[in-house]
Amino acid sequence: MRHFGYIPPAAREGLFFQEPCEFSAASPASLLSVALGATLYSPATRPTLADDVMKQAGRGVVSMVLCLEDSIDDAEVVDAEANLVRQFAQLAERDATGTGLPLLFVRVREPGQITDLVDRLGTSVRMLSGFVLPKFTEERGTLFLEALAEAEAACGQRLFAMPVLESPELLHLETRGEVLQGIARSVDKYRDRVLALRLGVTDFCSAYGLRRAPDMTAYDVQIVGSVIADVVNVLGRADGTGFTITGPVWEYFRRQERMFKPQLRRSPFLEGSAEELRTALIEHDLDGLLREIELDRANGLLGKTCIHPSHVAPVHALSVVSHEEFTDAQDILRPERGGGGVLRSAYTNKMNEVKPHRAWAERTLRRAEVFGVASEDVGFVDLLAAGLTK
Repeated sequence: MRHFGYIPPAAREGLFFQEPCEFSAASPASLLSVALGATLYSPATRPTLADDVMKQAGRGVVSMVLCLEDSIDDAEVVDAEANLVRQFAQLAERDATGTGLPLLFVRVREPGQITDLVDRLGTSVRMLSGFVLPKFTEERGTLFLEALAEAEAACGQRLFAMPVLESPELLHLETRGEVLQGIARSVDKYRDRVLALRLGVTDFCSAYGLRRAPDMTAYDVQIVGSVIADVVNVLGRADGTGFTITGPVWEYFRRQERMFKPQLRRSPFLEGSAEELRTALIEHDLDGLLREIELDRANGLLGKTCIHPSHVAPVHALSVVSHEEFTDAQDILRPERGGGGVLRSAYTNKMNEVKPHRAWAERTLRRAEVFGVASEDVGFVDLLAAGLTK
């Protein structure tokens, strides 16, 4: 699979200075953690789940979570598990190699579900990339990770974990530091199997009876913004100890009455029919999503949890590295710059300081590998329009 692979080659060549690379479920974890992109959630109760997975793969989704936890009723769990087993068998029949499928993860409720489901999946377990582990703390998370290791040994296949950081103890100021240190210890022990850490911002808001409006981002809710900052501080460092941390879910996907002006500037949309695209984005409350994606990246997050297919194209379009970013990153990482120093950017609009900007440059080139580099005259509007045509 590859990001934007559904776009015809000729059109893709015009959009990209450097095209996104190909990857598969067997690719190195360091690449897959960056490539997750918009991870689309779906309740495991859906009777057409196999069809849904195939359809979304054709629309550019490269990672999906099939949920047995909060998205379904407690009384539906047994039936949802049975449905998952059936749907994985159908996927195995329709795609013998799994190369045409997104990375598939199952969000479980309890550790015992991991070993049980892997056993019940049988040979179709080859379609599974791993598990999403909810309400992750050191005590609870260790049980999940031990179950994952046991299941992996039983099926002989690499399985990844994506812990979700969403417990009230993580949000509460008096326990946050201790909980974060405990999480750091547990995920470090299983570092090779922890693909990414996910943020459960809806649960954070729930602890205080809050819900952000479509005019606001997660960062506008101060108590949520503070915990995101602390999670990145402890678990997202660029010194080799950090993990990929993904952005929080955007809850809105249909028109709501607005209190505030749209956040989406007109200037990037002034050419051709792009103004119509801007209007459509605003009508579907996606201008707030675009703003939040930008803030995610500014705060050290990569990728995003999504609950609606309409969110996928914006996440991926804004994950593409601009030609200017790419040029800066390359200049900073040139071997002859190993001793440091300061240089004017090739775009002559900023200072690139080699040592302080090195970690940023390395991360930018990793993102460029999987999402590509836009051509010099191509902006996110072009990429978004191309993504929305599918």
